Amino acid sequence: MATMTLDEREQFLADVHVGVVAVERPGRAPLAVPIWYGYEPGGEVLVWTQADSVKHRLIRDAGRFTITVQDERPPYRYVTVEGDVTAIEQADDAGVRSVAVRYVGEREGNKFADEYPSASSVVIRMHPKRWLSADASK
Repeated sequence: MATMTLDEREQFLADVHVGVVAVERPGRAPLAVPIWYGYEPGGEVLVWTQADSVKHRLIRDAGRFTITVQDERPPYRYVTVEGDVTAIEQADDAGVRSVAVRYVGEREGNKFADEYPSASSVVIRMHPKRWLSADASK
């Protein structure tokens, strides 16, 4: 399997995939959980999660995390990126809606955002530092 170019990696990460976030956990194996995320080439990875979640606490404490996105249909492709947290902010309604709409469409995304108000969630930002990728189509 060949690696992707920087442009290919960034575009693949920007496409809609469910990401898997991994973060170290003291005394246990790393926590790895699926998550909705946002990314635009050249920017930061944006992860939206509940403020009282284990992943929020672990990412806050570690100050870094990894996210992996994949296409499990042949030809297989994946991108993994890791980096330091650049910000953890109270989520706002517009941000929550944009992530929800990205994943489930306008109608269901707005319904989801209404059911999970931004007041109980945070946005975690990470600047990509290290990349891994593979593309079996090359």
